[in-house]
Amino acid sequence: MGILVDKTTKVLVQGITGKEGSFHTQRMLEYGTNIVAGVTPYKGGQNFQNIPVFNTVSEAVKKIGPIDASVIFVPPTLAAQSIIEACLNGIKLIVVITEGIPQHDMLKVHYYLRKYGCKMVGPNCPGLATAGQSKIGIIPNSVLEPGIVGLVSRSGTISYEILKLLKDSGLGQSSVVGLGGDPLIGLRFKDVLEMFLEDEQTQAVVMVGEIGGSDEEDAAPVVSKLIKKNKPVIAFIAGRNAPEGKRMGHAGAIIMGKSGKPEYKIQKLQEAGAIVVDTINVIPKTILQELSKINVGK
Repeated sequence: MGILVDKTTKVLVQGITGKEGSFHTQRMLEYGTNIVAGVTPYKGGQNFQNIPVFNTVSEAVKKIGPIDASVIFVPPTLAAQSIIEACLNGIKLIVVITEGIPQHDMLKVHYYLRKYGCKMVGPNCPGLATAGQSKIGIIPNSVLEPGIVGLVSRSGTISYEILKLLKDSGLGQSSVVGLGGDPLIGLRFKDVLEMFLEDEQTQAVVMVGEIGGSDEEDAAPVVSKLIKKNKPVIAFIAGRNAPEGKRMGHAGAIIMGKSGKPEYKIQKLQEAGAIVVDTINVIPKTILQELSKINVGK
């Protein structure tokens, strides 16, 4: 089954004719994503790979009909308005690849997300995928393989390595969600873990956190639910050696006092029943061991 998207999900690409948008639209099409329209102001009436391009989201919806999801490849200064435009036109899932969006703009975005009941993944994220069905964003096609492990991550590049490890081990993935590294993001660990809890295909979960914020700790109660449902959770926390007060990579990856410290995250996750690993290379082996224990106990 997987979560959030499948092969029937109708996808709109905002910024489809730009360098990044056109490149990754092609990769999404190759994966089988059901892209029904694109939007680039002043480029309406064109086609990209037989996909109609419109000037506005409103025009696209009027012509195509209801659209399920949008992916944003729009420059930072215009990205917030593009997200709001998607909300106003009934698109309930918005994946924001753009990084560097001003935080005061994102405050306005969150108002519209709440008002119109929309889910947002990102910004500054690699996107999401349900393996073998649909991919929205920039996750490499080559690392995706249908399987039983759900992955949710704050780090794009580390998650790609883990996806390859899961593929090579024969475990594969159910769905993959890259949350993004900014302070003000949409879906968070606890939201995605709740979805994996109810997804029949997902038999184990990999959770890739990093220093900064409290999202990993906030998700601990849902981790406990997953463990009780015999879905092992394997966690990895990146940035353990980062000095306090120094931002490392992502805007949200900063330790301030007790909050955001890796040892505190590890403690809370372990108390919830997660297995926290020191290196990503052991993740597939650890999952297989935990699933074996569950099967023996049945």
